[in-house]
Amino acid sequence: MPLLQVKDLVKRYGDFTAVDHFDLVLNEGEILGLLGPNGSGKSTTIHCILSLLNYEYGSIKIFGKPMHPAAYDIKRNIGIIPQDVAVFLELTVYENIDYFCSLYISDKNIRDSYVKEAISFVGLEEFKNHYPRELSGGLLRRLNIACGVVHKPQLIILDEPTVAVDPQSRHKILQGILELNKQGATILYTSHYMEEIEQLCDRIVIMDRGKEIAQGSKESLKQLSQYGETITFESYQLNDEFIELIKKQDNVQDIEQNMSELKVRCKNADQNLFSLISLFEKYGVEYISVRHELPTLNDVFLEITGKELRD
Repeated sequence: MPLLQVKDLVKRYGDFTAVDHFDLVLNEGEILGLLGPNGSGKSTTIHCILSLLNYEYGSIKIFGKPMHPAAYDIKRNIGIIPQDVAVFLELTVYENIDYFCSLYISDKNIRDSYVKEAISFVGLEEFKNHYPRELSGGLLRRLNIACGVVHKPQLIILDEPTVAVDPQSRHKILQGILELNKQGATILYTSHYMEEIEQLCDRIVIMDRGKEIAQGSKESLKQLSQYGETITFESYQLNDEFIELIKKQDNVQDIEQNMSELKVRCKNADQNLFSLISLFEKYGVEYISVRHELPTLNDVFLEITGKELRD
């Protein structure tokens, strides 16, 4: 049974359809990446999942039960890490985490143990008596995460958790997410950083204009690219006649030349690199270097949405 199941979700704002018959399945123990350009409906979908928004049509089940605003038995097993840091400025690091833990756990001894564990988990031991205004952006993000996971939820939803953080904090956050998953948490993750999605997620759903337009593992999504590979030659002997010859090869789809660099995009085939190298050798065109690249997840995203991830 899926831990989270969204079926045929529709959310409208007047005449504008923000979420358009959207389906989502998140299996227990999985890290699922939800990707989409700005305005694609990701945040609206998450707000509907959490019953923060009403919606026109569809159903949402979490832990096999219908989700609704008063489903407190479900909500106590969900951890939410919003994009905007949501902590109390007048409370210390320890007091903030303790407050959020108290919403779920009343026993003070258990709570104290959980809070100390959360502080250690995000590496804020030496800052536990500091106030949020005394923390850097990266440390604030870590505090935000600690507040969302201190009660050890089964389902964790992270919305852009590494925006504007330093590399050290970003690394700490990503490693923490993987550790939470190892400890048994199921995770729904949104990010504008494609490399994070590739590093973390077992499966990815790409959303645009309120609809799912692709989903699968990163390997299967890369197969959606119209380009099988890109082969780049560095040569000072390139000429128009030779470039036209390359263009006529069966598997060549596109060529881009910039001074001595020739970038050749090819269809999926086994012998593209060998065939092009043979062509250079046959016509006596020497090259300094050759580089072979498979499609990236970012390439696929751009192809199927027509937009950069940060658009």
